[in-house]
Amino acid sequence: MDKEIKLNNWLITGGCGFIGKIFIKHLKSINPNFSIRVIDNLKVGTREELSFSGDFEEVSDANNLKWESGITQLIVEDILEYNKLLKITSGADVIIHLAANTGVLPSVEDPKMDFENNVIGTFNLLETCRINKIKKFVMASSGAAAGEVTPPIHEEVCAHPTSPYGASKLVGESYCSAYYNSYGVNTVALRFSNVYGPGSTHKNSIVAKFTKRAINGEVLEIYGDGSQTRDFVYTEDLLNAIYLSAIKDIGGEVFQIASNNETTVLEITDLLVKTLKSKGIENIEVIHGSKNVGEVYRNYADTSKAQKILGWNVKMNLEQGIENTVEWFFSLDSKIV
Repeated sequence: MDKEIKLNNWLITGGCGFIGKIFIKHLKSINPNFSIRVIDNLKVGTREELSFSGDFEEVSDANNLKWESGITQLIVEDILEYNKLLKITSGADVIIHLAANTGVLPSVEDPKMDFENNVIGTFNLLETCRINKIKKFVMASSGAAAGEVTPPIHEEVCAHPTSPYGASKLVGESYCSAYYNSYGVNTVALRFSNVYGPGSTHKNSIVAKFTKRAINGEVLEIYGDGSQTRDFVYTEDLLNAIYLSAIKDIGGEVFQIASNNETTVLEITDLLVKTLKSKGIENIEVIHGSKNVGEVYRNYADTSKAQKILGWNVKMNLEQGIENTVEWFFSLDSKIV
């Protein structure tokens, strides 16, 4: 079994986003004395996302930073600002890199923006690890990096990205490997599958999107005939994978983080509609549109490497996970947008 490393100062990029904010809560549940520093440009998340406890402060002066036990700091900055990143990341034990352009469609519409955020941004952070001698770098990658390959997808498959988004994530994985082998930076890239669960207000993938639309009385549009497949992983399982990747004394690794179950878009839609109807949402209209450009047809992953090296296993089944997610959306006070 790989030994664990001690990490006290956690730097999280994109910490005001969906995964970032719930990972911070996860860290606080493990050790409330962790020092946490968030870099976020607030293009998606908000300051309010971090106001779940009284230990949050926003710091405007990047030249006067210090790590404080039990405090979550927010620095509003962009990961493309390399010189500022050098100061902000100084003293970190680990970087959890979640900031990115996400999604296939936005990358197809604006590939230059996708490249700058996902490739240059990742490169900038890896450079800060090298120069500031940061112990660990964990990058949020995606199953899209593998692209159109015969599933189950595993880490050694020859990748064939079908979208700029997938290509940018694959480049990030490659730089992680290069920085481990050339400079000894202990990098880990996690290929997230389709993440769902409580807290996903701003997320635009199928579970969150369809739940929000149904609650608001809007039409659910499936792209194509719905026979395309996805692999859905619940938030709590994902958070555990991120944490284990950080504390394990390993580097230069890529892991598939998924449920190892293949589910069609039609199947997940039917499950969502059934669950929503049980909550009183009737007359849900489902229509079919044209297939998305750059979309992978079949996608599910082999997670045996993560099980063996990280000691990570999925605990949540899809039916209960969907029930929990829908219940969470119904608990919100205001109309969901």
